[in-house]
Amino acid sequence: MQEREKTAPETKSSPSETESIKKENQTENGSNQDLSAEELAQIQKLKQRDTEVKAHEQAHLSAAGGIAISGASFSYQRGPNGQRYAIGGEVQIDTSAVAGDPAATLRKADMIKRAALAPASPSSQDFKVASQATSMSAKAQADLLKMTQENADPANEKESRGSLFDQDA
Repeated sequence: MQEREKTAPETKSSPSETESIKKENQTENGSNQDLSAEELAQIQKLKQRDTEVKAHEQAHLSAAGGIAISGASFSYQRGPNGQRYAIGGEVQIDTSAVAGDPAATLRKADMIKRAALAPASPSSQDFKVASQATSMSAKAQADLLKMTQENADPANEKESRGSLFDQDA
């Protein structure tokens, strides 16, 4: 469930907004760097992207529960202010079937799908993982049905098919 970089539209800042952003930037970095309006706009976009990426991956992690293999990992871009901002990320989850237990595999496939689609805006990779979980679920349902049929009592099977008849009639 990897999130790829999205480009944000260009935004313009008014002179007063630019001054406010400069002061905020200087306070955050503890420096008196003078950044251009373009650099300040880029920093704002990077901050927004960082927040979106981290929320997206946290949604995956929260929904994945026990099938998460790792915490979220991020790819970063350094802004003009020297700070690193997350621009992409992923959470690795266990997508394997539960060997010999189609009912458990069915439950796991549901968890995988929920984890993949947990963010407000799932990525194309998220939809791919959800689709694979749907396929896993269908196979597990078929395996479960086959197991149920194989374990059925032959006497009950005949009754349900109506193959018994009353010979005294």
